[in-house]
Amino acid sequence: MQEPRQQDPDGLPPGGQDALARALALGVLHEATLGDRIVVRARRGSGAQDALGVLTARTDDSVTIETRRGAVEVLLADVVAAKHVPPPPAPRPRGR
Repeated sequence: MQEPRQQDPDGLPPGGQDALARALALGVLHEATLGDRIVVRARRGSGAQDALGVLTARTDDSVTIETRRGAVEVLLADVVAAKHVPPPPAPRPRGR
């Protein structure tokens, strides 16, 4: 008889695309330099939350992203995905 596959805390089987996305995200965060503009998706309760902004700090356990609403600390254990993003578009000139 086959043993059932263990599941992670989210109820998903271990490995697969989720594990690959997480590994890639942690690689992005490890190699990013302070001042890079990034977006990080992290688990929050039963859902997820995105932090888009400038990487301002990094420790062994977390990263801090300066968003338009202020600094957001994201625990690396909660990271689901991360990537570099281009700078925001220039403001449009006001019409007359």
